[in-house]
Amino acid sequence: MIDYQVHTLSNGIRILFKHSPSTITHCCFVVNAGSRDEPEHKEGLAHFIEHLLFKETEKRSTNQILNRLELVGADLNAYTTKEYTCIHASMLRQHLERTVDLFEDILFHSTFPQEELEKERGVILDEIASYLDQPDEAIQDDFEELLFKGHPLGKNILGTPETVGALNKADIKHFMEASYNTSEMIFAVFGDHDFNKLIKLSEKYFGHMANYSKKNRIKPDGSQSETVRLTRPITQTHCMIGNRAYPASHDYKTGLLLLNNLLGGMGMSNRLNLEIREKYGIAYTIESSYSPLSDTGIFSIYFGTDAEKAEKALKLVHKELKKLREQKLGSLQLSQAKQKFIGQIALAEENRMGLIISMAKSLLDFDHVDTLDQIFAKINATTADQLLEISNEIFNENSMTTLLFEPKQ
Repeated sequence: MIDYQVHTLSNGIRILFKHSPSTITHCCFVVNAGSRDEPEHKEGLAHFIEHLLFKETEKRSTNQILNRLELVGADLNAYTTKEYTCIHASMLRQHLERTVDLFEDILFHSTFPQEELEKERGVILDEIASYLDQPDEAIQDDFEELLFKGHPLGKNILGTPETVGALNKADIKHFMEASYNTSEMIFAVFGDHDFNKLIKLSEKYFGHMANYSKKNRIKPDGSQSETVRLTRPITQTHCMIGNRAYPASHDYKTGLLLLNNLLGGMGMSNRLNLEIREKYGIAYTIESSYSPLSDTGIFSIYFGTDAEKAEKALKLVHKELKKLREQKLGSLQLSQAKQKFIGQIALAEENRMGLIISMAKSLLDFDHVDTLDQIFAKINATTADQLLEISNEIFNENSMTTLLFEPKQ
């Protein structure tokens, strides 16, 4: 049973609504534009724009923008990924129109004054410096740069000090004209509202925006495995191992999500944590992740450990991957893995903001949103044979890329 409603405005912007009998409303505006859409040598531009949207518009100052929702106790924020820009807010249900008014103003009427550009440039340069001081975060970006060498997906979302230092108002204007396309925008609302009234509200604020055509993204070509060791002024060794993986539309996406959860997903009972942290006491943090994108995906394992224990940790990781490639899961193991994953997904539904953003992205990518029952059915339909096939394709030792940050001797 479909438990959401969708309406498309004449300019292509889609309105997604899920009803909830709550006094709190969560909403988001998702634009299908991220760091992979930036022109060459303009790295950091999508993220720079996201910051600047909260500055001045044609009718509001920075303070008026920031106070517009905070004065009524609402929460406003935004983030940028490789493929999306998202603005989101949570508020008492009676303040929805106030929120929609602000979203429309900052998205379509920001003026990007030079003074604010310079201020925010300094903030982002500090953000880059801060991230470089955290090797567990920096290694993820360097790893993805290795995985997608020469492709926009390999570029850091924050950009570099050099590229951010050179960005200007013309760059912002050109990027938004090319990438902020109404046919690739979703305004999503989760709360206690009348859908017909929501459509009228959306028409009032978003209906007048001009329509744009869709952009073309370049799919990354084949990758080569490699092992790279870099010395850093750090006390621990940090390591990432991984491979390109299935895109969001692939039939085996669900199977890899299930495998990832079993291997190094949420909780303390995943295989990597039990083997490497609990059994051997080697790594404080060890985890795996799978991020499906529109035309590819990223599977990775991260751990940090003492330099003298790094090689053993690496061998143990490969041992666990080898088990999944060579040993088909038994019926009990498979059933337990499915139950655990289904339970975690059900609990994640309690994060209402996370849920409505996830639904909006699904609508952008697939033109529909799977219900919980449909998601659970896909998990339950996954077979041990499929998981073995996925393991041999994605966890193939010969196609893995490995990056290590090692302390200076």
